[in-house]
Amino acid sequence: MKKIFDIDPYHGKMDKIVMVVILINSIIIFLDASNIHSAWLTHLDTLCTLFFVGEMLLKMQYNGVIEYWKKGWNKLDGTLVILSLPSMLASFMPITDLSFLLIFRMLRALRFLRILHIVQEDAEQIGRNFQKALRDSASLFVGYFIVICIFALLSTSLFGHIAPQYFGTPMDSIYSIFKLFTIEGWYDIPDALANSFGTWGIILTRLYFVFLLILGGIIGLSLINSVFVDAMVSDNNNDIKIKIEELEKKIDKLIEETNKKEV
Repeated sequence: MKKIFDIDPYHGKMDKIVMVVILINSIIIFLDASNIHSAWLTHLDTLCTLFFVGEMLLKMQYNGVIEYWKKGWNKLDGTLVILSLPSMLASFMPITDLSFLLIFRMLRALRFLRILHIVQEDAEQIGRNFQKALRDSASLFVGYFIVICIFALLSTSLFGHIAPQYFGTPMDSIYSIFKLFTIEGWYDIPDALANSFGTWGIILTRLYFVFLLILGGIIGLSLINSVFVDAMVSDNNNDIKIKIEELEKKIDKLIEETNKKEV
């Protein structure tokens, strides 16, 4: 594509301008979602959209269309800009169909994601670490899900006829066991079953759910959290290890040179 403007869209000053426009547009979207409407806010929102379109075209003429769409962040930015373009129609034509208005608002709200541009470098690092953590923890997640399924099937057999709202089907049981493993409101389920048993039945039922709580809610989730978080920060740990090794080599070299001078 022939360059019309000799402007570097990736220059630091340009990034600052983009960030300011993103923040302004995010505030406008927030005000609109809060039912605070004004003609000048609509016009300002349209100007923000036109700015984003101009920024996208500028990057395309700077990098080339193909190279532009190869970059991950350009894919996100460009897609959000294209999806938000129909919302500009609301500024120039009367809309009586509320379903279309809802679609325009939804597409317009997607531009709020462009605020990720402000933390682009950190987000890229977090994204890489997140992918690595998912890979390292995949087998643990699968094992955890299998445990949930096993106890869901067992609970369906034990309590399905008593509490069908919790354990009537395997899918209901999976959801109930998952809720139990998250610890929040875990006591609601055994309390709902308590009236269906005698004294020993109540004790055994509560012990069963306490066991599930300890196994899945305390031990299981703690294990997953520890492995996942360790994988997330492993890159930082590796960087620190490399720096320490380089520092040790420099110290060893300095000691060796000092010993030679003394001899």
